[in-house]
Amino acid sequence: MTTPLAIGFLGAGQMATALAKGWAAAGLLDANRSAASDPYPAPREKFTATTNVRAVESNAEVVAKTDVIILAVKPQTMSAALAEVRSSLTDKKLVVSIAAGITLKQLAENLGTNTRLVRVMPNTPCLLGASAAGFAVGPAATKADGDLVARLFNAVGKAYAVPESQLDAVTGLSGSGPAFVYVLIEALADGGVRVGLPRDIALSLAAQTVFGSAKMVLETGTHPAALKDAVASPGGTTIAGLHALERAGFRAAAMDAVEAAAKRATELGSKN
Repeated sequence: MTTPLAIGFLGAGQMATALAKGWAAAGLLDANRSAASDPYPAPREKFTATTNVRAVESNAEVVAKTDVIILAVKPQTMSAALAEVRSSLTDKKLVVSIAAGITLKQLAENLGTNTRLVRVMPNTPCLLGASAAGFAVGPAATKADGDLVARLFNAVGKAYAVPESQLDAVTGLSGSGPAFVYVLIEALADGGVRVGLPRDIALSLAAQTVFGSAKMVLETGTHPAALKDAVASPGGTTIAGLHALERAGFRAAAMDAVEAAAKRATELGSKN
């Protein structure tokens, strides 16, 4: 059995709170030895109330007393946070960044090239323990570091190791993807309303349909095309609807959305 870890969070917002709660539930985080920091009292109080992990104002205090450091501050405040904690870091500490657009190279320039670094791109369903995350291991990190990050983020969803060059693609697909799916759910519900369903029932049916369909893909291992074909009987209702989607360019629009989000992630990263 894995010994629970002393994990420190720089930033006590929603993502940090969700991760701490999920890892504690999975037995991976020691609440008594872990801590979070945030400059504002409200998020500190909420973090502690939700996770039973203490939250303080000082970033340096958190780094000094924990072994795995989660960088959960906003990208625009990252440089200041790193400058505050650099002197508290040792080669025994693992630093994991979940900040969008901040590269491993930029982190190393601020913290030192010997710092053990891993960069992770999770997404907001992490709040419900259903994250889809990609992560890249820095040059000074060990295989054990990568294995630990995989274990942590698989405890709150699914995590995949990728080269850092692919993290912008991860951002475009699973980082931004929930918003695309929410648009789909809303559109399906609007369609239900258009053909006569009450709004609340249409929305519930749409959301449950997306949930169940995703579950089928994940749990059966069957390709989505085969699952689609199993629903679309000759001359039936489903193939008529699929024809309407194809005529509207649905597939191309979804692909374009992922590509546009990935390109924007690259642009944002180059500005930090």
